[in-house]
Amino acid sequence: MNENTLEEIWKIKASIFSGAVLLLIFAFFLISITSAIIIATPIRYYLPGYLDAEVREKALRSAIKTDSLEQQLKYQEAYINNLRDIFKGTRQIDSVKTIDTISVSENDPLLKKTDREKAYTKRFEEEEKYNLSVLSPTTTTPMESVIFFKPAVGTIISKFDPKKNHFGITIKTSAKTTISATLEGIVIYAGLDIKAGYTIQIQHKNGFISIYKNNSLLLKKLGEKVRTGEAIAIIENTKEEVAASSLEFELWYKGSAVNPENYISF
Repeated sequence: MNENTLEEIWKIKASIFSGAVLLLIFAFFLISITSAIIIATPIRYYLPGYLDAEVREKALRSAIKTDSLEQQLKYQEAYINNLRDIFKGTRQIDSVKTIDTISVSENDPLLKKTDREKAYTKRFEEEEKYNLSVLSPTTTTPMESVIFFKPAVGTIISKFDPKKNHFGITIKTSAKTTISATLEGIVIYAGLDIKAGYTIQIQHKNGFISIYKNNSLLLKKLGEKVRTGEAIAIIENTKEEVAASSLEFELWYKGSAVNPENYISF
């Protein structure tokens, strides 16, 4: 109010609804700013448990790459040293007599094909001409392209033995152990099994399937995508039952059970 003329200059209306709306807008703005700072800045690395699996996977890949580079560097050093010795005259050049195997096979009568061999080769080529199996590409060994993560920290108390219908290994864990995904993939089963307890199965790339049995609590649901080393279940150990403190871990490759110890360093 104007004190001289008693004229109304400006006014403001306040209510519980408008105050609540302003409070929600402020809270949303504050949460958005905080999330953007955590995601876009290195501050996220200081938060406990954030990106642990990703950092561990990158560290493992970096260690493997470093080892390969060191081996290649040794080869290069040995090659350069050999060249240096040859130029200095301290190393004798190997005198290897090269032989053209093609010319030998054509000119040597002992290496020529007989008429029966030629007939058999021609008949075999005609029979296999339209066989699709001979055109299938050779697959590489799974270990060459896949890096596995240890599913749990503990001691192996039962080995892989298919003859006794034990298609995996049993790992004795400590109290309240977190079970991690051995490789990134999609959860194809997550539920309670009468014999195996809470079980989770993950389909991985290159035909691998990992199975985690005897869990106390499942952290993932059917259809969820998991990363390498991500927590997927929890085992709460009890003193009364030894079986309740053990993880049953199985690894299958293209429909056949394989020994997890051949692929994972426990």
